[in-house]
Amino acid sequence: MDVYEAIRTRQSIRRYKPDPVPDDVLSKVLDAMRLAPSAGNLQPWRFIVVKDAAVREQLAKATDRQEWIAHAPVIIAACGWEERAYSKMGGYWNALPVDVSIAFDHLTLAAAAEGLGTCWIGSFIEDGVRRVLAIPQEVRVIALTPLGYPDEPLVPKTRKELTEIVCYERWE
Repeated sequence: MDVYEAIRTRQSIRRYKPDPVPDDVLSKVLDAMRLAPSAGNLQPWRFIVVKDAAVREQLAKATDRQEWIAHAPVIIAACGWEERAYSKMGGYWNALPVDVSIAFDHLTLAAAAEGLGTCWIGSFIEDGVRRVLAIPQEVRVIALTPLGYPDEPLVPKTRKELTEIVCYERWE
């Protein structure tokens, strides 16, 4: 599957088959994530791969009770250090969320190319996730995603037309 097909077909999956993700496939999607660009190439991130069922259950409780994520065979937590990230993005903010988001998007597209599903989880209790995964206090949790083979039909996406979201030369 080429990148354009992965972009067209990737969608948030909330039901997963219990089938494990083969290690070689997991390594491929993690490597795609590793290759993502970051501001100043600082790579201020760390990703935690969780396969243990009991830990996945604990993580689900820290995601505002989105219990369904525990049914995926893998959960990945995206974390990073603000002090290690480029600090002058736009002249006034820290690049950590953007850097980690780019890497996570690489992961979701590579997963789609491998026939795997993901779902960006932004609703979570950071201290709960931090406690479950023994993440140091100075590290921020940016997002989580379950990862596994979809057990639901893919539904066509609805998106705004380009004319609604793109301007040329200036803001219109």
